[in-house]
Amino acid sequence: MRFWLRRLFKIAIVLALIPVVLTILYLPPFVRPISTLMLADLVTLKGYDRQWVSIDDVSPVLIHSVIMSEDGQFCNHYGVDLGELKKVILDPRGPSRGASTITMQSVKNLYLWPRPFGTVRKVLELPYATYVDLVMSKRRIMEIYLNIAEWGPGIYGIEAGAQHHFGVSAKNLSRKQAALLAVTLPNPILRNPAKPSREMRFLANRVQRLASRSGDYVQCID
Repeated sequence: MRFWLRRLFKIAIVLALIPVVLTILYLPPFVRPISTLMLADLVTLKGYDRQWVSIDDVSPVLIHSVIMSEDGQFCNHYGVDLGELKKVILDPRGPSRGASTITMQSVKNLYLWPRPFGTVRKVLELPYATYVDLVMSKRRIMEIYLNIAEWGPGIYGIEAGAQHHFGVSAKNLSRKQAALLAVTLPNPILRNPAKPSREMRFLANRVQRLASRSGDYVQCID
């Protein structure tokens, strides 16, 4: 029993160190990481559409829209938004909403799993997100996130998402298109930015207004 426990402990340590090492390998801009969902699509022979694009070739309004929609404090926190996390934990109704930052979502997409065992995954996201924010620039985190985020079944990355839904490149997205893509992120399987529901249009209009006056909220990217 002790032998197997020691072996399991060693395996756990090795697995825990994999994201630490990969984060260092992902620092150079010429490296193009893939997500665990993309890897799963490859293993199951489903395939996927992903066209890597430099953050310099992404419309700033798309970046601003994603920040204001997904993580308004992206430029100010250290991977984890402690204020938002505290609100969720202390919510008397229970954790009815998430407190994931863009960095935490990037960690989940790169190293962890979407489901099941969501609570275990969330616990792992916290230290990994803090570590990633420590060693990687905000601009690089955003570049990776935009290139591994899912914008539809088998559609990964903003370039593939923009071309699939609107027939334009990521650098030519309009304000309305950018906002619709941003509000698709929480549920890209059910939300279609090219055919938005009334709720999506409402959310996109709000994000569009926020993005137009994002100012200091996006200063770490501009």
